[in-house]
Amino acid sequence: MRLQRPQAVLFDRDGTLVVDVPYNGDPNAVVPVAGARSCLDRLRAAELKLGVVSNQSGIGRGMITYEQMEAVNARIEELLGHFDGWFVCPHAPEDDCACRKPKPKLLLDAADAFGIEPSACVYVGDKDSDVEAARNAGMRMVRVGPALALAQACDEIGG
Repeated sequence: MRLQRPQAVLFDRDGTLVVDVPYNGDPNAVVPVAGARSCLDRLRAAELKLGVVSNQSGIGRGMITYEQMEAVNARIEELLGHFDGWFVCPHAPEDDCACRKPKPKLLLDAADAFGIEPSACVYVGDKDSDVEAARNAGMRMVRVGPALALAQACDEIGG
């Protein structure tokens, strides 16, 4: 089933765009998931805004630095191409911040930064917290995982 064409597609980072390496602070450990680059290039060719919305609790837990996370994100862009925005929660779960998924703040911030309504966005992720965050933000959700690869999600989105 194909979704109505969105204006923006937001992605979770770990487990969605790249293989999940817990608390990754090493750009050399970045491995894109199968089909990620071609999916993103199709969405770019369709002139959709692309963003990444990610919890990075390793920063709040003192396991990685903000600079290490930025280096990993830069490596992701080298491998997968440019994203129009990065929206990151650096807090540990026990911080009870306003930005950690499943709270909707980062998704709403992304829609606002792109100048579009949340309902015109699709969020792509792999965890229950991603599904809940999209619901809380009023966005459509596509969940990737064993039953739906990223390339198939791209087909559903319309890229």
